[in-house]
Amino acid sequence: MSKNKPFVPAEDLSKLWRAIIEFDMLQPGDRILVGLSGGKDSMLLTAMLAEIKKYSPIPFDLACYTVNGMFSPDFPRQRLQEFCAQYGLEHYSDDVDVMAAHARKGGSPCFTCAYFRRAATNRRAQELGFNKVALAHHNDDAVETFFMNLVTSGQLRTFLPVTPLSRSGITVLRPLLYYRESEIRRLVAKLNLEPIKNPCPYDGHTMRQDIKEHIAQLDGRYPEIYEHLAAAMRCSQQQELWPAKPEAKELIGKFRAFWQRKKTQEATK
Repeated sequence: MSKNKPFVPAEDLSKLWRAIIEFDMLQPGDRILVGLSGGKDSMLLTAMLAEIKKYSPIPFDLACYTVNGMFSPDFPRQRLQEFCAQYGLEHYSDDVDVMAAHARKGGSPCFTCAYFRRAATNRRAQELGFNKVALAHHNDDAVETFFMNLVTSGQLRTFLPVTPLSRSGITVLRPLLYYRESEIRRLVAKLNLEPIKNPCPYDGHTMRQDIKEHIAQLDGRYPEIYEHLAAAMRCSQQQELWPAKPEAKELIGKFRAFWQRKKTQEATK
């Protein structure tokens, strides 16, 4: 790990500032805990937030947190601590045996992993007195989630830029949502960041990876499909969707009212 703190040029921060300002991500007194996995996305997010912290007219505290999923005995705790130390940031971590949890619960290992990582991060944020958690989801993540929900559950939904969690009182921020994954790769190389390889045994073999590849294939045939999917995530006056599906009781009532008209007409003849 380089001892020189990677400097993020102002021109590379414009999309981050846009997300923060457009979605009102910062309020005075915020204490933000970055979910730092060690991958390219979370390392770049850490570097960017540390940079804007010096100039933001709204002051905020910043630290990092890592969930060790215990996929490998070689958890790079020291590398992560050294990375954070370059920016003067505290680094916290906890061990969560994801595979053992999956063995108990069954179902999708990716769902189990995401659930326990979220729970651990939010719990730790509460314990440490942080009111916000910053995650490194980017634009491709949002579009892939939107498309995955559409094809697997028929729902038009994706994760939001700002998500208040009523149970914990934590608010989740996603400041990288205007960056494409290709941009992040370019910036990580430009800043000479050194991402840590994901030790997850399912990495690259998930439904999300299938969706990513499917969108790329469609993009080869329909070059504007990615932009259209991204646009469809926004609320719009151009939406023309069916009304919400009625509850069974409401639908039965409508049927009865409809056919009652015939009886009423026959009775009045």
